[in-house]
Amino acid sequence: MSVGRFLLPFYFRLVTRLRSQGILLVSSLVLCFGLAYMAGVIGLAPIVGAFTAGLILEPVHYQELSAKNDDVSLEELISPLVTLLVPIFFVTMGARVNVQDFVRIEILGFAACLTIAAIIGKQVCAFGVLARGLDRVAVGLGMIPRGEVGLIFASIGASLTLFDKPVVDSATYGAVVIMVVVTTLVTPPLIKWRFSKAVAAT
Repeated sequence: MSVGRFLLPFYFRLVTRLRSQGILLVSSLVLCFGLAYMAGVIGLAPIVGAFTAGLILEPVHYQELSAKNDDVSLEELISPLVTLLVPIFFVTMGARVNVQDFVRIEILGFAACLTIAAIIGKQVCAFGVLARGLDRVAVGLGMIPRGEVGLIFASIGASLTLFDKPVVDSATYGAVVIMVVVTTLVTPPLIKWRFSKAVAAT
């Protein structure tokens, strides 16, 4: 990531010389897909490369290029793609689930254990917040949702095999999906509760 932040200004300085419409979106997607491909080549999940691209794509690097697009932000440019692809992603992830696993007691118990571990794990991570005056509990609650990243890694595991058996079987995948859904749903009310408690205390 540090190397990317060093090279990115040169990349966008070169791209800015191009006289074409939509070059900010295209160059950003090229960077994203390029890093995703490189991550795959070295044996990592492509999402790691794409995530890295998101971290280093700071507005300060493409200000001049953004000015050519009437100062439209990258988030606004990519919004139509997100609107199109996100539903497809979640439908694809959901299609892998065996609904019958949702009524198996052992799977529900495993999903409950994963959910508890996810919540407690993030609260432990919140102790790493060293800045004074910050609510560590609120930070930990905000990190609870696993979301699409958990689904992606579970999906990758389901596609891999070891001794002719999937690394993540259907039952485990279903438990992960339940955990993702539950952690996503419980976070907003928990954060609201924490903030209302903080306001009441003041």
